[in-house]
Amino acid sequence: MFDVLRARSGTVAGMCPDSFHTEVKNCRELRPAWQCRNQSNFNLPFQSTCFAEATMATSKLMRAIRVSEFGAPSVLKLCTDLPVPNPGQKEVLIRVHACGVNPVETYIRSGSYARKPSLPYTPGSDISGVVEAVGDGVCLLRTGDRVFTTGTVTGGYAEFTVASEDTVHKLPDSLDYKKGAAIGVPYFTAYRALVQKAHAKAGEIVLVHGASGGVGIAACQIARAFGLKVLGTAGTSEGMQLVLSNGAHLAFNHREKDYLDQIKNATSGKGVNVIIEMLSNVNLSNDLHLLDFGGRVIIVGSRGPIEINPRDTMMKETSIIGVALYNATNKETSECAAALFAGMETGWLKPVIGPEYTLDKASQAHEDIINSPGASGKMILII
Repeated sequence: MFDVLRARSGTVAGMCPDSFHTEVKNCRELRPAWQCRNQSNFNLPFQSTCFAEATMATSKLMRAIRVSEFGAPSVLKLCTDLPVPNPGQKEVLIRVHACGVNPVETYIRSGSYARKPSLPYTPGSDISGVVEAVGDGVCLLRTGDRVFTTGTVTGGYAEFTVASEDTVHKLPDSLDYKKGAAIGVPYFTAYRALVQKAHAKAGEIVLVHGASGGVGIAACQIARAFGLKVLGTAGTSEGMQLVLSNGAHLAFNHREKDYLDQIKNATSGKGVNVIIEMLSNVNLSNDLHLLDFGGRVIIVGSRGPIEINPRDTMMKETSIIGVALYNATNKETSECAAALFAGMETGWLKPVIGPEYTLDKASQAHEDIINSPGASGKMILII
C-alpha cells in the first residue's frame, strides 16, 4: 500500500510540498533527530513539526492532514505522500484506526490559542489503534497491542502517528477503536476539572454546561460515579436525553429563556456547588449567579472575552478556576489515568460516539464542531 521515496534533484518525489524541506530545516541542530520533536507529551494539545529522523529513514508513505498556515477550516489539507515517522527513544509508532476531534484543535488551527505550534503541523492527540513498532527503551508496550493515547508527537489526523510511551495506554477489549479515540482529552479534562481543580465531593451539586459533548458526557459520568448530584444542559431534546442517559439526574435546554430559573428551582433556590463551563464567553456572568456559597466555576472552554462584575464573586465567596491539561503534573496525570481505568473496569466509563468523518473530511469536522446546534457525543475521524 506504500510507495518508495525517490530523491531527485534534492527533492523527494511525490511528497506534499511542505513535508520535506521545511521539516528537515527545522531540525538541523547538533542533537539526535528525535530530540527535536515536541516532547511535551499529553500536556500540549498540538504536535511537533519535526519528522527528520523518519523522513530520512522510512521507505513508507502515509496520508495525513497538514496545516501550513493558521486560519479557517480550509487550511486543513490532506497530503497523501508524507513519510511514516519512526519512533525515537521511549516512543511508539501506532497505526491509527480512529482519532477524536476536540474543540481546542479548532482554536489552535485558527491561531487564536495561547500556545501555537510551529508550522506546518498535523493536529490530533486522541487516537486509538495498534502498535506498529517501538523505539529503544520502551518497556510496557509491544507490537500488536491495542492502544489509545492522551497525546501524540507527530499528530493524530494521520494513518500513523508517533507517541511518547507514557501517553500510550492499552485499550481494554471491552472498548472498540472508536470509543478508544473518545477517551483522551474528554475524560482527562473532565477528571482534572471536577476532581483536581473543583475538588468536588460526594453530595455536592454539579452543573455541566454543554453536557452532550465529549467532555460534557465524561463529566456527567465521572460526577455520577463519584456521588454528586448531576445537572446538565444541552441545546436539543435529543441532547437532553443523551445527558440523562449518561449520568445526569436532570437536564435543561439552554435555548429556553427561563432555563436559569429552572436550574435555580431544581436546587431549591440555593444554587449549585460546581459548574463545569465549556463556553465561558457566553455563560460566565450568569454562572456567578447560579452558585451556592463557596461555589466554583471551572473554565474548560472559551471562544472570546466576556464582561463580569467581580462583586458577584464576593457575597458568596465563589471562585473562578481555569483548567488546562498541559499544566497537569505527572502525578496528577497518573492519578487521573488510574481513576479512569477503574471506570473502564467497573463499567461506568462509557464513551459516546457522535458524528463520524473520514480523514479527507477533517475540514468539515472542524466546521461542524463549532457550528453544530447541539453536540451529540464525541466527534471522531475514521482513518
